[in-house]
Amino acid sequence: MFRFSYLIAALTFCLSGCATSTPYAPMDGRYGYSEQQIEADRFRVLFHGNNSTSRETVEAFLLYRAAELTLENGFDYFVVVEQDTDVSRSYTSMGREPLLYGHYLVGHRRFPYYAYGYRWAYDVDVREQRQFEAHAFIRLFRGEKPEGDIRAFDAREVILHLKSRVLQSLAGN
Repeated sequence: MFRFSYLIAALTFCLSGCATSTPYAPMDGRYGYSEQQIEADRFRVLFHGNNSTSRETVEAFLLYRAAELTLENGFDYFVVVEQDTDVSRSYTSMGREPLLYGHYLVGHRRFPYYAYGYRWAYDVDVREQRQFEAHAFIRLFRGEKPEGDIRAFDAREVILHLKSRVLQSLAGN
């Protein structure tokens, strides 16, 4: 029994190490980036991460994809017209049904009984899993990025500053 508990602990540790965040890649049906062209200079961009991908990573990958689209279409900078990040939460519980023990009387004699009861708060481990999905409507422009507009991003600078993060996500998977 003692060795079996070590085996379970080792397997749990190994499996928890297998959970990796969503790499920067086109959407595979559930996770990754996608875009939809709305007009010649307008796009809706989306990045959906798995439950191992942080909100910051999801939002960074969204900006990176917007910068790529800007350069691919011959523009220099983009303006985020509207942006939002949604979170979906799910909960899992792990625990055991406690074994209840008691006695019942038949005549003057006591007999033990065993039964499964309700889960108690201290018997259950509840884990929250979060998945983030960032989406933005962007508009593309040519020329110099206007100074002071916090919604405007120079596409080349975004790629320069976020490229190492994107490459790390690809190397990790």
